[in-house]
Amino acid sequence: MDLEQARFNMIEQQIRPWSVLDKTVLQTMSDIPRDIFTPESLVSMAYADVEVPIGHDETMMFPRIEGRMLQELEIDIDDECLEIGTGSGFVTACMATMANHVESIDIYDDFLESATQKFEKVNISNIQLSNQDALSMDNASKQYDAIAVTSSLPEYIPIFEQLLKPNGRLFIIIGIDETMHALKVVRKDNSFIRQSLFETKLKKMVGAKEITKFSF
Repeated sequence: MDLEQARFNMIEQQIRPWSVLDKTVLQTMSDIPRDIFTPESLVSMAYADVEVPIGHDETMMFPRIEGRMLQELEIDIDDECLEIGTGSGFVTACMATMANHVESIDIYDDFLESATQKFEKVNISNIQLSNQDALSMDNASKQYDAIAVTSSLPEYIPIFEQLLKPNGRLFIIIGIDETMHALKVVRKDNSFIRQSLFETKLKKMVGAKEITKFSF
């Protein structure tokens, strides 16, 4: 398999058509070898338009969703970032390439161990990993310029937006089943601007409460 050609096709056929036009985002996703962050047995799927399984019933996000998320976060080279859900580590690596520093948390220790090895392979060191439950994390005293949430919540709760600095940006996916949408939140002093971006679908965050569905 020609991984270089597959990577080029991912950018040109999946990510650009999804209105990802930011040059830094496109270059970052082109430069970082996604195949390194993909389970060895599934390398052939690394650049495909699929959610690649990584264990614990979790998956890598669609590349096009990763691209839109990185673009909406508007990450700057001086930014301090937080990622909720390390997973494979690919998005973490992209954020770290674009930012000053990234803190990333995950509930699964083996994801953190695997990601650490992959960061060493691509020579990225401005990342701090920790094992935490995002829904009970205790770091309210620290704030960030950009926060990426890589799993969905059934309904919006403002726990993560409180961790934003003024002008900070949060990307999160909200909803259940086929009614999910991506949401961008921007902090303006003590107020928050919440903008619905597009419809999509993403696995629910571990520990998030279910919502009762009504039928008529």
